[in-house]
Amino acid sequence: MTTATGNPPIDEAELQAFLGQAVVDMGAAISGLLLHLGDRLGLYKAMAGAGPITSATLAQRTGTSERLVREWLGNQTAGGYVGHDPAAGTYELPPEHAMVLANEDSPVFLGGAFEAIASCYADHEVLAEAFRTGAGVGWAEHDHRLYSGIVRFFRPGYAAHLVEEWLPALDGVVEKLRSGASVADVGCGHGASTVIMARAFERSTFAGFDPHDASVEAARTAAREAGLEQRARFDVASGRDFPGLGYDLVCLFDALHDMGDPVTAARRVRRSLAPDGTLLLVEPYAGDALEENLNPVGRVYYGLSTVICTPGSLAQEVGLGLGAQAGERRLTEVLHEAGFHHVRRAAETPFNLILEARP
Repeated sequence: MTTATGNPPIDEAELQAFLGQAVVDMGAAISGLLLHLGDRLGLYKAMAGAGPITSATLAQRTGTSERLVREWLGNQTAGGYVGHDPAAGTYELPPEHAMVLANEDSPVFLGGAFEAIASCYADHEVLAEAFRTGAGVGWAEHDHRLYSGIVRFFRPGYAAHLVEEWLPALDGVVEKLRSGASVADVGCGHGASTVIMARAFERSTFAGFDPHDASVEAARTAAREAGLEQRARFDVASGRDFPGLGYDLVCLFDALHDMGDPVTAARRVRRSLAPDGTLLLVEPYAGDALEENLNPVGRVYYGLSTVICTPGSLAQEVGLGLGAQAGERRLTEVLHEAGFHHVRRAAETPFNLILEARP
């Protein structure tokens, strides 16, 4: 195919291949919304372990419209999320898929991720304005589903890895926690990570800090419901001015890259530590160069970084804009600039990079 305007000729095979890719992404985009609806309406939970089920039964069990559920099931079948028996007119959610879609205790549950992504679609006007002005988008400016979606996205990974893998990978930290340590969780959000640690280490005390008032209230509620409010307290404070000194452990879970001034925040962490204290830094997994992140996980994180992390940083003082794909080398530079002399990779998962830093 050639053009009549003098532009380079079009490779028809390349055009068709890319068109096919875009159509797949178009299906993924609308299916992401339907996944969010299935999560919100309890459709996946009702199908989990139920075996073959009709659209009418599913609608009855969830208090939803059979006609809309039937159309939703069509999308789910076309996407390979559920199985379908045409002769029986039934649908079935495989147990492996239920771990991703229905079981919130599963380490691979993704319902929260799609909730957070759906919130970003609702924010499209403010995001477009941020692109035009470069002024950023503050955390409190987002659709409310972002906050609940983020905690539901991160909690399964923290529950699966934090106590069993990440903390033991730090030199001498678990021993301190078992005997009674003072811990700060900076940028704690709804307190999922704080509560997980407080449950595991009964002799230690935990202080969670976050600049978002509503998140701090949610964290206090979570600690109270877990019966941990005496050992896990939460206050509104930023990474640059959180109170306290002599902490044995300070944790930053998926928070440093969101900060406008991560160097000053890391410097405050260093000053808050006991002489033999440790910083646990958990960040999204990334290589040091764009070319190392051209994969499905990198695509997700660059997307989330574009609409959440980077505009959030730009909306704050300094506005460094590290982004969710900063990578180990850039993160280490930030920590060294803040005064940490010993930085190493302690662990990793396909989604997380775990660094240990000491003064």
